[in-house]
Amino acid sequence: MTYIVVDACIRCKYMDCVEVCPVDCFYEGENMLVIHPDECIDCGVCEPECPVEAIKPDTEDDPDSKWLKLNTEYAKVWPNITRMKEPPEDREKFAQETDKLEKYFSPQPGEGD
Repeated sequence: MTYIVVDACIRCKYMDCVEVCPVDCFYEGENMLVIHPDECIDCGVCEPECPVEAIKPDTEDDPDSKWLKLNTEYAKVWPNITRMKEPPEDREKFAQETDKLEKYFSPQPGEGD
């Protein structure tokens, strides 16, 4: 098992999870984070840190493993992030919204560390 970041992160991009990760397996996109599944040690310390519950075990992924695939793909091309930054100013506007992948996802990388 590994942990994955799902669409609740999109446009919210809280980074509390980054601060507690003992193996620095988070990668930053323009408007969300992902977890590199080959680097994640399945410790689970990041899951309760996310205020929008965007981190899930891969056993809770969609039947087609959509989120595991997305996390795997973008962890290979986005920069690693190991320190917490300020989330977007408009994060509250998107915190309770669902089905954000199709509406807001950006494949562009973030700044990283």
